[in-house]
Amino acid sequence: MFTGIVEEVGKVKSIGGGKIVIAAETVIADVAIGDSICVNGVCLTVTDFDCGSFAADIMPETIRRTSLSELKIGNLVNLERALTLSSRLGGHIVSGHIDGVGKILSLKNEANAVLMKIRADSKLLRYVVEKGSVALDGISLTVASVDSESFTVSLIPHTREITNLKEKKIGSLINIETDIIGKYVEKLMGKSEGITKEFLLSNGFC
Repeated sequence: MFTGIVEEVGKVKSIGGGKIVIAAETVIADVAIGDSICVNGVCLTVTDFDCGSFAADIMPETIRRTSLSELKIGNLVNLERALTLSSRLGGHIVSGHIDGVGKILSLKNEANAVLMKIRADSKLLRYVVEKGSVALDGISLTVASVDSESFTVSLIPHTREITNLKEKKIGSLINIETDIIGKYVEKLMGKSEGITKEFLLSNGFC
């Protein structure tokens, strides 16, 4: 489990053959084999490490469902260690399990911010709520607006400077993880007789 607060931007040293090696410093300071590290929003398991990098296996399912297949040597990746019980939850609950891949449609300056608009599949957009949370390449962000084909987030300078978003362009792919709470609520409403829309309304949940 993660928070969506990027600790470090690493650099891809090698990728291929079902394995990725990433140069890093902060996230490997206390690393151990078997630890989870969030890489561009994808939860990967450390299989090897040295003083300046770590390695992880990448399953075919991960390649199919994420933008990791687009990575090349030298690309920057967002890194975050798994949440501990003593950590501050500065972002939101992020599982590291990608729901799908979006495409950046536009990058528009607005004072000191940048509005980034992302096209996403309708099956993802149903869980994207205005002023709700979404994780993009592992970054916890607040949704500024949503329409039938896309959603927009507003990026402050700090977020762009300390993440891989500074390299993103129109047309770039980005990993999307929607808010896990919404998915569970939908499943419970559909499968449980005890939780209905009327029940949620009467108890002040919606």
